[in-house]
Parts: sequence; structure tokens; C-alpha cells
Amino acid sequence: MLIDSHCHIHDPQYHFDAAEILARARYADVQKVIVIGTSPDDNRIAQAFAEDHDGVYWSYGAHPGESNELLKEDFQERIPVLGDGSGKSSFSKLVAIGEIGLDYHYQPFNKQQQIKLFEQMLDLAQKHNLPVIFHVREAFDDFWPIVDNAKIKKAVLHSFSDNKANLQQAIQRNFYIGVNGLATFTNIPLPPLEYMLLETDAPYLTPKPFRGKINEPSYVKNIAEWVADKLEVPFDAVAATTTQNATELFNLQD
Repeated sequence: MLIDSHCHIHDPQYHFDAAEILARARYADVQKVIVIGTSPDDNRIAQAFAEDHDGVYWSYGAHPGESNELLKEDFQERIPVLGDGSGKSSFSKLVAIGEIGLDYHYQPFNKQQQIKLFEQMLDLAQKHNLPVIFHVREAFDDFWPIVDNAKIKKAVLHSFSDNKANLQQAIQRNFYIGVNGLATFTNIPLPPLEYMLLETDAPYLTPKPFRGKINEPSYVKNIAEWVADKLEVPFDAVAATTTQNATELFNLQD
């Protein structure tokens, strides 16, 4: 079995046929999928999508690129009661807080607003004992002190695309690393298998040999095959270890 630990197939702007895309995923042995929230409206769509489909879970997020608008709307007041701190949320199939983090790639950006929103969401994760899905790009110098101050223990760095030094920093904190199609056409350093989650980030970052097509969860199998070849380990080992990692991090239930 394989798990797509990060995708956006709930996004209505891409007009996915949910039945077809999930059937193709299952045919490729991708039995579980996590759809990732990025804003209040997107979170509601992700929640409804997960609750309507077997084998689909969701996360409650606030993308750093949304920080200006979310803080204007007083996002903190729009955060619902997610659970009692036991790790079991009051929302069916909610498994994480994310994606959240810092992104200094696109100008203009406001560091202070991104950091404020990030810290609010980290507080939420700690309050409700939920793992975190991080989005970090060109911002690790600010990211590490904030995460350490929040004492985050269970997390994954989604779509890691940085250097070996920051990869090692993540591993030292026992964070998982999300590996997706980006790795198949760049020179991103790979984590050891025991720290790896597989993801697509669909509809983005389509792996080789499907570049130019819209990404989808079924391509997790191709990413797993690429990882097996790159690390020179059996495909079954990649599938088993990454599935176990995702299951444990997100407390996925059958």
C-alpha cells in the first residue's frame, strides 16, 4: 500500500472527477490520500471532500502566502474548536495542522505577518496535540528558532527543496521529509527512508515521465519507483516504510 500524504485534489478550480481520480489511485495501490487546507474557505472544502470519500483525510491549514488576507480577517477568531488535546479531533478525518510555515520566495512578502500567522497556527497544533505539515521556502533561518520555541515534536517538511544542512537539521529534530515529483527532475538531497513520506502535491509538481500533465495521487507509485531506484532499495521497502511513517505521524485509521 502507498499513501499520498499531501495533495490538493479537493480544489474546485481544477475540476477533478473525484471518483475517477481516486479509482486510478487505488488501481496504483495508493489507498489513502490527505487533502491539504490552505485558507478558511479551502479548509471547509477539504473537510467536506474527505468526509465524502473513503480513504481520504484532511488537514487544517493557513498557507504563508495567505498571511496578509488572513490576518486582516482576524483569522484567529475563525479557528474552530478542533479537539480536546488528546490527538483526536472533533472533526471527522482531520489528521494535521497544515500546511503552515514561511515562504520568502515571491516578492512582495511581509515577514512579520507570516511569522505572526505561523505562530498562531503552531499554538493551535500544540493545543490540540496534532502533527504539523510545514511549508518552508527560502526561510529556514527564521523557521528553526520559531519551531524550536514552539516545541514541535511531530511534523513533516512538505516538498523539501533546500540543502543538506537544513535536511540534517530536520532529521535531528525527528521531522519527516515529504518527497514528491520535484525530486525526480532536480538534485534535491533525499532523506533516509525512515524519515521519508511520499506525496504528490497534486495538481502541481508532476513527476517524470509525466511532466506537462496535471499531477494526481496515482503518481505516488512512480515517485516510489524512482526513490527505490535512486536509493537502490526494493520498491516494497519504500512502500512499506513510507506508509508506516505516514500512518504513525498522522494516526491514520482504517
